[in-house]
Amino acid sequence: MKTIYFVTGNVGKMQEVKKLCEGAGIHIQQVEYPYPELQCDDMEEIARHGAQDAANHLGKRIIVEDAGLFISALNGFPGPYSSYVFKTLGNEGILKLMAGIKNRKACFKSVVGYCEPNGEAVTFSGAVDGEIAREIKGEHGFGYDPIFIHDGKTFGELTTEEKNKVSHRYGALKKFIEWFNTCDKKIFN
Repeated sequence: MKTIYFVTGNVGKMQEVKKLCEGAGIHIQQVEYPYPELQCDDMEEIARHGAQDAANHLGKRIIVEDAGLFISALNGFPGPYSSYVFKTLGNEGILKLMAGIKNRKACFKSVVGYCEPNGEAVTFSGAVDGEIAREIKGEHGFGYDPIFIHDGKTFGELTTEEKNKVSHRYGALKKFIEWFNTCDKKIFN
């Protein structure tokens, strides 16, 4: 089994990524490294930069994952700033911002960045459409999961296995896994 290091401090993300990758023959090992995160609107650029910095600093094959919640009525806010907004406002703050708003359409986006030491980073993206709930629901997941509705349930109401079948992260990781497992095997020796 090939080992790739996932740079994250988020236990929920680690569990989701590990389950998805190990089912495809890729061993994921968590490593914490505070790579400098670009402050820009381009999630691909953020993931590319983070993966390249971490791979070069740690000397290992690295994946990073950047995700964002894009709310239509808020012009895509919080988007790539979702982590910071969640830490400062939380789900309750988002629900307050959405009070009285009829258009509750939203999209979760994920970008996985992969890089080897001294290599060029590549990115893979995934997205899932849904809407913002009117109240927090569910005991599962993390972050915005309890307020993001997809197919009638919040991600917080889905088990990890159920969420992994439809999530934005699943879409991005599926593309990465297909690419990784079909690349020229010589580069992975």
